[in-house]
Amino acid sequence: MQLAPLICVRDVPASSRWYQRLLGAHSGHGGDEYERVNDAQGRLVLQLHRWDVGHDHGPLGDPALPHGNGVLLWFELPDFDAAVARAEGLGVEVVRPRRWSENGNWEFWLRDPDGYSVVLTSPLP
Repeated sequence: MQLAPLICVRDVPASSRWYQRLLGAHSGHGGDEYERVNDAQGRLVLQLHRWDVGHDHGPLGDPALPHGNGVLLWFELPDFDAAVARAEGLGVEVVRPRRWSENGNWEFWLRDPDGYSVVLTSPLP
């Protein structure tokens, strides 16, 4: 089983470029309305969908409400230190600076350009 989260964003191409830089990932689809962000092995890690496009399913959310309230996009990365450096290079809003967690790994909490909470972690022991 593989989880394939989908978030709504204002600007799909810009969000795609941001997540690709942050995660060391690449585009798996491309487009102004929908995108698939894949890891280096080609696995889907995140889907991006423009708020105002309904396709055949209708609206996916209300952009006036808080984005991702109660949801964290959690990425366990083998290149955690490099990912933190990439995040800092993007000038992200830091929610919790790099810290050692009670789970025995490193974490770095931030916000993406649309206000979603993102957590980068080193591999769990």
